[in-house]
Amino acid sequence: AQERYCEKGEQRLPIFEAPPVCSVPFAMQPCDPSSAFFGFMGVTSALVFANLGAAYGTAKSGVGIASMGVMRPDMIMKSIIPVVMAGVVGVFWL
Repeated sequence: AQERYCEKGEQRLPIFEAPPVCSVPFAMQPCDPSSAFFGFMGVTSALVFANLGAAYGTAKSGVGIASMGVMRPDMIMKSIIPVVMAGVVGVFWL
């Protein structure tokens, strides 16, 4: 095989060709049957906790809107923003 060089200023650097990563494809190893269960349980718990947090946030901001309506009726539209943000958390699982 003929060696190739890269001219970089005063230096001559050899160019190495990388060998193929895998000449024989690996066989798929069977998964443990419980791995799918735990994966789906992780997704389910994420969904449940995200929606519980959104419900808690909506309830707390609803109490705030109720008290805002009594104390400062002119500020009610500004106090709706936390309700919208809590709904976004519930819908998009943020």
